[in-house]
Amino acid sequence: MKKILPILFLLGFAVSGFAQAGKISADGMLKLKEYEDTLALCAFLVVNDSLPEERFATCKKLITTLVQALKTENSFNYKFDRLKSVSIQYPPDSTFRVFTWQLYVDVDDYRYYGAIQMNSGKLQLFPLIDRSSEVDSEEYDLLSPDKWYGSVYYNLRQFQTSEGNKYLLFGYDGFSFFNRRKVVDVLSFKGGKPIFGAPVFVQDDPKTGSQTIRNRLLMEYSAEASFKLNYDENWGLIIFDHLMPLAGGYGQGPTSVPDGTYEGYKLENGRWHWVEKFWTETMDEAPRPEPVLDNRSEKDVFGKEKKKRKGKTRP
Repeated sequence: MKKILPILFLLGFAVSGFAQAGKISADGMLKLKEYEDTLALCAFLVVNDSLPEERFATCKKLITTLVQALKTENSFNYKFDRLKSVSIQYPPDSTFRVFTWQLYVDVDDYRYYGAIQMNSGKLQLFPLIDRSSEVDSEEYDLLSPDKWYGSVYYNLRQFQTSEGNKYLLFGYDGFSFFNRRKVVDVLSFKGGKPIFGAPVFVQDDPKTGSQTIRNRLLMEYSAEASFKLNYDENWGLIIFDHLMPLAGGYGQGPTSVPDGTYEGYKLENGRWHWVEKFWTETMDEAPRPEPVLDNRSEKDVFGKEKKKRKGKTRP
């Protein structure tokens, strides 16, 4: 399981600045490109260095260098395209962006780092402190930036509610040697400050008539399985594999794997309502070991029908 971070995240400040970021000056662009050279190397080593202590030291260097880079005026408009192992996600309204990345410590210890940068000329930055191990109720607690459920975000979706804009954050959590997790969190801003989680995921039980409302979705599955969880543009839904319980291998214990069917959540009046099953890859009949022609006629290579041969009768 994840441990409490021994290093305080070094982004602990937020400078007020409400005007949106403008054009980066020539000097600013030069400085940002130099910072990006260092950041790109750090981002690579955080993932690829073979020694844990080196990965940790490089991660610290990545944090301090990123802070210095973002202090450059109008840095919000610099894309940092070379940071391949750092996820940078923007909402459609471009009011902020989220940086996240992973530090692998050992087989059961993954740590996550991140920050939210607001769209302003002067730096307005909120550090994200991974305290996943301290969260009591992972799907129901409201969380703050200094008590964040850490993950690497791979998608960000904006949606409307009666309280204004909220944002879905789709994240990956390495979690442990045997099991992985994916999360859909909800980001909103109150008084200009970020809040994680909102009571927008509604699941009705057709058998009992009861209703469960969650602040975020959390799916845990076997590390050996491929699990899909994302927003689908064509369907207009959050779609994910339905998980079925499975007895794990030696040392693993019970786990979950996809069974070939899909569930989802559909947006209605600012809330995401559970769709039990809307598409399946399962077959009505078991696959046949060999193709059969049923009542269709056989044709030769010239398109002429072949004469049917009588099969031999076995004694």
